[in-house]
Amino acid sequence: MKSTGAATTLLLMTPRRPPGFFLFFLLLVLSATSPLVSAARSRSIPRLGVTAPREVLGITHNKNVNVDAAVAETTPHSPIGLQTYYYNQTLDHFSFTPGSYATFPQRYVINFDHWRGGGSGAPIFAELGAEASLGNDVGAVGFLPENAPKFGALQVYIEHRFYGNSVPFGSQEEALKNATVRGYFNSEQALADYAEVLLHVKKSLKAENSPIIVFGGSYGGMLATWFRLKYPHIALGALASSAPILYFDDITPSNGYYSVITKDFKETSETCYHTIKESWAVIDRLAAHNEGLAILSKKFRSCKKLSVEGVEALKSQLDSIYCVAAQYNRAPPSFGLQKICDAIDHNKPTSGGNSTTHLLDRIFAGIAAYSGIDTGCYNYTGDDGSFSAETLSGWDWQTCSELVMPIGVTGVNDTMFPKEPFDMKEFAEDCKSKYGVLPRPHWITSYYGGHDIKEVLKRFGSNIIFSNGLVDPYSSAGVLEDISESLVALKTEKGSHCMDIVRWREDDPEWLVEMRLKEIEIISGWIMQYYQDLIQATS
Repeated sequence: MKSTGAATTLLLMTPRRPPGFFLFFLLLVLSATSPLVSAARSRSIPRLGVTAPREVLGITHNKNVNVDAAVAETTPHSPIGLQTYYYNQTLDHFSFTPGSYATFPQRYVINFDHWRGGGSGAPIFAELGAEASLGNDVGAVGFLPENAPKFGALQVYIEHRFYGNSVPFGSQEEALKNATVRGYFNSEQALADYAEVLLHVKKSLKAENSPIIVFGGSYGGMLATWFRLKYPHIALGALASSAPILYFDDITPSNGYYSVITKDFKETSETCYHTIKESWAVIDRLAAHNEGLAILSKKFRSCKKLSVEGVEALKSQLDSIYCVAAQYNRAPPSFGLQKICDAIDHNKPTSGGNSTTHLLDRIFAGIAAYSGIDTGCYNYTGDDGSFSAETLSGWDWQTCSELVMPIGVTGVNDTMFPKEPFDMKEFAEDCKSKYGVLPRPHWITSYYGGHDIKEVLKRFGSNIIFSNGLVDPYSSAGVLEDISESLVALKTEKGSHCMDIVRWREDDPEWLVEMRLKEIEIISGWIMQYYQDLIQATS
């Protein structure tokens, strides 16, 4: 493994020892340090991601720690405990043509701070990167650094190909323009990347007896699930947080995502829910004539007068705000649902107005409260400017090729959103116009499975935790019931997207703490069983 700070090869020097004693010793240490150890529009497809977006309508919100700069500059004496490496990764793992042997540098980061060393058989916790630069995960995911000390674990963070510093042959923009290179941008290749990096780490650190637990949230949770199923000889187990692995091939109803958001708002405030539901028709009615466009421009404080196209962008922006507020909801009053609904419900009518203009005032009050700024004008572009261009471009390709999740509002509309079915034909034509290829909507279930998941996985699957918060709209496509004793579903009524694996806070509610403790208990059981099996095999 080559550090960015030097051209030397890293080797953790540990004496060669019989594994049995040290594994038994580690077993005792784990038991002593943790009492939980036991022997047992068409709408675009909403972006996933572990953490909430940083901006809405260009207005900055609470920012997650982004350590990209720190990750890029780590040295052997880095105070944040992170060491950056690059692995010479194979471009194409699945063919044997001359071109497939090309390589590119893939970034990964290791934190050695709490590791007891390869000779002890201490575990390796690996975070599988998703649709963003690696710095996002290193700064946002708290489960690994919070638990590494009690397990004596090595922490490994691997960047997803085509994101951050792990783009083959130049920039992501250049790669996405090259149809041949772009074809290697998929989840199957990413999983094979992770397999190569993890085996390389174990070999380099003489950690052949160290069990690996993989972690991931959102799309990363999908990857963690699929990695355990495809590479069980490498990963002992997986924690998949908020992983909507069932939103493919019509397994989950198309409007499941928006139905959960509607439930969230309705449970927060019936009045708020009805106001939002009624607002779409009011906006459409006003957008039909110039006088109405002027009213909308004034009520929503648009920086320039709204056109008919501008109103569609406004509606798209409202849709995004409500989705993000629910998906990443945190405890009130700091974030999300309660903040929007309190503003909508408590807005007082202005003098000289009517029911229509007051309804618009209430909707805008929700926007202003959510953005945190109640002055100045607003730009409504319809774009989700809260995520990086790299993430949006990459996610657009991934959903246009294999990750086709048919999310929409269709059938009997029981949501607070206007009816807008997912039109596969229109979606495919749009993807073809952008990339020259058609989506493969059945590929994910063909390659990873999904249909009849209970009956299938209980025959061969094991050691996966599926965690979900039921406020999260993506929980509609998550695994919410236990499949077997070791394929476990953990859910919380008030939890949101990836809430269990993000950075821990002192004010985290008791139910969230209990969920994390249960996850630790299950993972501890996997590791203890592994050590017991290894001791028997080497005795």
